[in-house]
Amino acid sequence: MPATLSPDVFSFLKKLTRNNTREWFNDHKDLYTQSRDNLIEFLEDLIMEMSRFDQEQAKTDAKKALFRIYRDTRFSKDKSPYKTNFGASMGMGKGNQKAGYYLHIEPGKSFLAGGIYMPDTAVLKQIRKEISLYSNEFLAILNNPDFQKYFPQLDQESKLVKVPQGFEKDDPMADFLKLKNFIVVHDLKDQELMDKEAVKKLAAIYETMKPLNDFLNTALS
Repeated sequence: MPATLSPDVFSFLKKLTRNNTREWFNDHKDLYTQSRDNLIEFLEDLIMEMSRFDQEQAKTDAKKALFRIYRDTRFSKDKSPYKTNFGASMGMGKGNQKAGYYLHIEPGKSFLAGGIYMPDTAVLKQIRKEISLYSNEFLAILNNPDFQKYFPQLDQESKLVKVPQGFEKDDPMADFLKLKNFIVVHDLKDQELMDKEAVKKLAAIYETMKPLNDFLNTALS
């Protein structure tokens, strides 16, 4: 039976949001440890389930996939010492020059995501070239009914106003070429994550996004 995410994980994050101090955290570190251990167990089962359709995931270490809860406050006006969410990257994240998967757990704001986030200039250019050259293949992925069910569109954050240099202004794929990230996001309710079938249900959603990841990674190979 796959692991389930405990309500205590959400309870801990809610308490941390109200008490984001080192003193409170140190006094209640057992709540953090219990939540982290439960989440790692959940991730291990999720990664195993995902490896059924993406063999690369078999190499993912759940402990390493989970981001640190400690915030880097050096360059931030917000000096709160801790994140009030748990994030896990299965091959996706800022600076990763490869498409992958991500899970974000935060009371009332949870989501899963996939694709490639903030790629460097050279990688971005390669992806745009692939989209321009193989537009039919790219659109077939985005318009697939199973894909559309969870991901109606690519994320529009930081989108350019004009078509980037090196591409025709009237390129049929101009709207996609303006994107700086190639990611999809699906919001999750807290209860969905605590469902006893959550591992299988989340893996099934990730599976629908795999063709997009494959397309993006082919552009970089």
